[in-house]
Amino acid sequence: MYWTLELASYLEEAPWPASKDELIDFAIRTGAPLEVIENLQELDDDEELYESIEDIWPEYPTKEDFLFNEDEY
Repeated sequence: MYWTLELASYLEEAPWPASKDELIDFAIRTGAPLEVIENLQELDDDEELYESIEDIWPEYPTKEDFLFNEDEY
């Protein structure tokens, strides 16, 4: 399983919190690439609810990871 910012962006509007099956269904309905669906299928099969993309991809970069000044925009 590998994630990129582009792949993770397909889950930004997902109905969090969500189960693995709900995320797969969302990815299919929104036309996410096959890689996103394959990554989701590799998640554990328990009925755990994922609160956000960070639960799936712990290294997901947040706003704090980018060095830019929001006041300039």
